[in-house]
Amino acid sequence: MKNRIIGIVILIVVVVASLVIYFVQKQSIQGVTIKGLVGGEKTLLLDDEYVKKILKDKYNLVLDYSKSGSLEMINDEKGSDFLFPSSQLALDMYKEKKGKNILKAESVLNSPLVIYSWDTVTDALIKQKIIQKEDNSYYIVDFPKLIDMIEKNKKWSDIGLNQLYGDISVNTTDPTRSNSGNMFAGLLSVVINNGTMVDETSVSVVAPKVKAVFQKSGYMESSSDDIFEQYLKTGVGAKPMIVGYENQVVEFAAQNPEIWKTLKDKVRVLYPVPTVWSSHPVIALNSKAVGLVKAFKDKDIQNNAWEKHGFRNSVINTKNDTKIYGITGLSKQINRVTSLPKPKVMEMLIQLLK
Repeated sequence: MKNRIIGIVILIVVVVASLVIYFVQKQSIQGVTIKGLVGGEKTLLLDDEYVKKILKDKYNLVLDYSKSGSLEMINDEKGSDFLFPSSQLALDMYKEKKGKNILKAESVLNSPLVIYSWDTVTDALIKQKIIQKEDNSYYIVDFPKLIDMIEKNKKWSDIGLNQLYGDISVNTTDPTRSNSGNMFAGLLSVVINNGTMVDETSVSVVAPKVKAVFQKSGYMESSSDDIFEQYLKTGVGAKPMIVGYENQVVEFAAQNPEIWKTLKDKVRVLYPVPTVWSSHPVIALNSKAVGLVKAFKDKDIQNNAWEKHGFRNSVINTKNDTKIYGITGLSKQINRVTSLPKPKVMEMLIQLLK
């Protein structure tokens, strides 16, 4: 009887061990699936088969993600394992609200905020001495003058662009929902404040002028990839100037080489002086997602992120050749940069813009 019991116990142990081995091997083959919310400008990167293969083969990870605005995701994680917003500011805001939820967080991708425009608009703004061409790149060297023209309801026809209808404006995403719109609002606040960082006292002073710029934008998309798509589809008449990320033009040229040939001589990438960096942090909310931080620092993923999707690298010894895809106007170095106001001040600004 005793031997029979021992035999049954051994059988159970063998069966359990076999099941454990089976599920471990199955998980190893299929990869560990982690769920997350991601800024829209990274969707093509995450759908890249090369990136997916590295994540699965080297790091045993499979991503199940949904697109979300950076400010939306930090207010509602929806049971996510990770968040992948589009700025350090979003991470800082999340830390202040729910810092205890973060297991690990690190910025792994970078792209400066830019303004996309067209050849005719750029040429007109060069004549106004608002834009200056340096080393084949275009810089908005008199940002306050551009803001002043918007605030004073100057029309495109006032600067010689009779073919364009209405007031001078810069189209942007919704600053209360989307990171690019939010970062542009923060940048505007610093520029309007004569380059001095906005604080709890000065934010209410600059907010009306910031709001005036956004009011001219009309309907605002909630995602930077949506507004960039509309910019390219509808052209200079509908979208003379939009706020976006530098990476978007590199990614579009890589994904659509034939269409890019028809657009490359007309599209202009304008670098505000100063601009701000959009740093993309991976926020791991549990142990399943911690490996994603290390994975996105992988040199092969970093190189692919630049060459196919336009994100400047965050890893030492990886290069960003700005001659990529024959895109003229990409700045070799992004040096004229400012910081954004503190998270508390940015939240105050957002409330004033609502």
